[in-house]
Amino acid sequence: MNKIMVIHGPNLNSLGQRQPEIYGNQTLEQINDQIETEARRLDCRVEIHQANSEGAIVDLIQSFGRDVSGIVINPGGYSHTSVAILDALLASKIPAVEVHLSNLYRREEFRQTMITARGAIGVISGFGAQSYLLALQYLANPKV
Repeated sequence: MNKIMVIHGPNLNSLGQRQPEIYGNQTLEQINDQIETEARRLDCRVEIHQANSEGAIVDLIQSFGRDVSGIVINPGGYSHTSVAILDALLASKIPAVEVHLSNLYRREEFRQTMITARGAIGVISGFGAQSYLLALQYLANPKV
């Protein structure tokens, strides 16, 4: 059975309250419930984490062992700034899919550069919570 790690980055613990016009009304708990439901449907296991600090995200990635078949990561604002998270993803050699709730290309110009995406096999952006589910579907049954 595949084990997939899900990492929610900074400020995602404020979903449902934080800028609902951009991020929607769902809470992180509701999104996690959807992820867990989809994982059961796909016959895979998920382990879900949320961290607001860059170092904590790096520590999480470094802690994943050989029993992890994939990472779904929403690095939040660190996507645009964190070489440390990029390096951790690259060093892990675990297939990762970066996700974002909003379409970054419809937002501020600085959000259109995703440093961490270089450590991912793909990026899914703009589909709200569905972005996580699409990444999970791919990692549970990769075609590439």
